[in-house]
Amino acid sequence: MPKLYEYFGLRIYFYANEHEPVHVHGFYQGRESKAELVIENGVVVGIRILSVAGMKPLNGKALADFKLLISRKGEDIVGKWIEFFVHHRQIETEIITRKLK
Repeated sequence: MPKLYEYFGLRIYFYANEHEPVHVHGFYQGRESKAELVIENGVVVGIRILSVAGMKPLNGKALADFKLLISRKGEDIVGKWIEFFVHHRQIETEIITRKLK
């Protein structure tokens, strides 16, 4: 399960056996949500936040941070998806220590 980002306690992952559409999972204090990237003509045009079966969804500040991180890193996530699932390369975790705006 490659970890893409750490952001003030929020962790963003791909599951190693994933499927399309391109999406990531966000974890914070025992909660989990999924963000699907909506891609048209190779460009991220939207994000869908979804619940994960059997898990309490992210809420409050953790959910807001998840949405912000995904909106700022959408293109990077697509690139990492291609690297991991298409080219079978390892993904380095990016630890973000500055607040995103």
